[in-house]
Amino acid sequence: MLEDIQSRKDHRRIAIDKVGVKDIVYPITVLDKTHGEQHTVATVNMYVGLPHHFKGTHMSRFVEVLNEHRHGIAVGSVRPILETIRERLDAVSAHLELRFPYFMEKRAPVSRAPSLMAYPCALKGSLEGDEFDLVAEVGVPVTSVCPCSKAISAGGAHNQRSQVTVNVRFREFVWLEDLIHLVESRASCEVFSLLKRSDEKYVTERAYNNPKFVEDIVRDVAQALLRDPNVTWFSVEAENFESIHNHNAYAYVEKW
Repeated sequence: MLEDIQSRKDHRRIAIDKVGVKDIVYPITVLDKTHGEQHTVATVNMYVGLPHHFKGTHMSRFVEVLNEHRHGIAVGSVRPILETIRERLDAVSAHLELRFPYFMEKRAPVSRAPSLMAYPCALKGSLEGDEFDLVAEVGVPVTSVCPCSKAISAGGAHNQRSQVTVNVRFREFVWLEDLIHLVESRASCEVFSLLKRSDEKYVTERAYNNPKFVEDIVRDVAQALLRDPNVTWFSVEAENFESIHNHNAYAYVEKW
């Protein structure tokens, strides 16, 4: 019989907050507001809180649990997965992070040419005692035009692509698509994978007529989230990949 080294007693009396496996690349199925479900590939991190008296944890069991749930991973399945992890590994707490590209079909604003956009999204869950915590994250590329540049220039204004990242806690189910649309509607303009010349004219003029500082973007997104009774906590950060500076502009706001 093979000895179970991980279950030996440890005498240092130091509990470990998180121990487990990182960067498992795994196919998953997530809920899709338009098509019902979507197949994508996640990078998965799985941890447990290890009591002080255990020498180690059983790493293979994380992958076993993931495999058992791979066809139904979604917002509603995070807690059952965490409960299984905690029970299977005899742990005090369990943690799960799923990071994946979420694809949405977008049509160009004038030509209506269709194309797919990938948005980096994540589900992050923790279970400790009876306390379950779940955070949904979306990363949304947008366009921003500098209001100062527009105001002081005889012609034109500098603009850049920006990345807005929103994390939310919520009471009821939340659609990733809704969070993505909320962010896109608060930028100078949204971005697209495919644009014809008529579309380029539209997005250029729309962005120019709707200039926003990085501060404006995070405040406008935060204002919209504050109005949503389903959202119990959020953080919003925006980074502008500056086109005329050798640095980026950044802003962050959090609501407890």
